[in-house]
Amino acid sequence: MKSKINFLMRNISFLSIILILFSCASKKDLIYYQNIDSLETKQNENSYEVKIQPDDLLMIIVSADDPEAALPFNLKTYSISNNNKLDVSRGQETVQTYLVDSKGNIEFPIVGSIKIGGLTRTEALQLLQNKIGNYIKKPIINLRITNFKVSLQGEVNLPGTYNVASERITLIEALSMAKDLTIYGKRDNILVIRETNGVKTYNRVDITKADFMNSPLYYLAQNDIVYVEPNRTKVNSSAVGPNTSVIISAVSILVSLAVLIFK
Repeated sequence: MKSKINFLMRNISFLSIILILFSCASKKDLIYYQNIDSLETKQNENSYEVKIQPDDLLMIIVSADDPEAALPFNLKTYSISNNNKLDVSRGQETVQTYLVDSKGNIEFPIVGSIKIGGLTRTEALQLLQNKIGNYIKKPIINLRITNFKVSLQGEVNLPGTYNVASERITLIEALSMAKDLTIYGKRDNILVIRETNGVKTYNRVDITKADFMNSPLYYLAQNDIVYVEPNRTKVNSSAVGPNTSVIISAVSILVSLAVLIFK
């Protein structure tokens, strides 16, 4: 009996050691910005300005020294009443948004069709000022993308799609909204899927190295998808079962009790 118990103990100890070896994660796999002290301190040249894309919803408000002159350029919409009829007298007035079509155009009051897709916000504002300036003096234009969003998937604590109010968000800020990566997320190979002018690109980012803050992927674009791959520990645990370590520990305790009882 004693020899059998010793045999079981040796095998369980061996399995436990193998499990620990596969579960260990090194410091370099987990810590962010590891080489930040070696980077030169300099002014950030990685300025980013969002570009307008098809399917963006734009809020555009026009004002001028003469408010009456700006009215035709600010269409209003009204909420629908309970009986599904438009009731201007009771409906809540809201500012209309403009949908950028598949060709990058919007239909604007008085002016007509304007190609705005592919332009930065600054470029779009300049174009609108030039167009509307033909009708009113010194127009003041406020433009915002109202459906700016990014999606986070994989090994983050709170995956999902997040709306962004500021039109400017970094990869780190987006990961923070998702409550950071889980312990099982690969920090050196984060995938960012981005669509520009109808073409999807697939990019990899290593946030364990501070250099990524100078890359074009430091700032996310609207509709970016961020996917965090599982690391080796998570993949291995899915193959042998996440409760393996618990089972081995329980068996070890039982065998130890058996040794004490039959000693």
